[in-house]
Amino acid sequence: MTGPSSRRPLTSRDTAWAKGLASRLAASRITPNQISAASVGFALLGLLCFCGAANSGRLLEALLLLLAAGTIQARLLCNLMDGMVAIEGGRSGPTGPFWNEAPDRAVDILFLWGAGIAAGQPALGLACAALAVTTAYLRELGRAEGLPPDFSGPMAKPQRMAALTIGCLAAAFYAPAWTLSLALWIILAGTSATILRRTLRLHRSLNRR
Repeated sequence: MTGPSSRRPLTSRDTAWAKGLASRLAASRITPNQISAASVGFALLGLLCFCGAANSGRLLEALLLLLAAGTIQARLLCNLMDGMVAIEGGRSGPTGPFWNEAPDRAVDILFLWGAGIAAGQPALGLACAALAVTTAYLRELGRAEGLPPDFSGPMAKPQRMAALTIGCLAAAFYAPAWTLSLALWIILAGTSATILRRTLRLHRSLNRR
């Protein structure tokens, strides 16, 4: 797992419930890397929910979309806990950097592609996924050049997942295909703006050296 200086700033990390859960996990046999891997499992479940929603009656569709929203939040919980168990719990290992980044890229693709399938627009979902991976690439490129990691938005990972969660919850009750499509278009536009912003910030930082 990466060091504290490269972590995304999260206010939830300072909450009592998060510290308590992280402490219990750190005292168990569960490793931070296993928690990171679990996020991929939740994403696969989310993908199955989205695919099922695209081929179900209205009631089952709504239930699957609600479950998909739950898997997105479970993914975010894994993202929070793996770092806390590794850093605060003193359980970091040599392969931590891999598990800190690689699962996240797979998870973004699975969730956004799945949402596109449920919306009847898989290409739109894959476009959002490609842009999401690009934002992470720009952040890691900056780090490779010795710069602090750039977690700027407006549509970084927490905002993307929040928008997708809201889209799933709304789609469970109203016009699923239209609502999910709208959520994906918002993510597409916001992530494009994020790429532009990070690109400009990276150029300015490199030029100042």
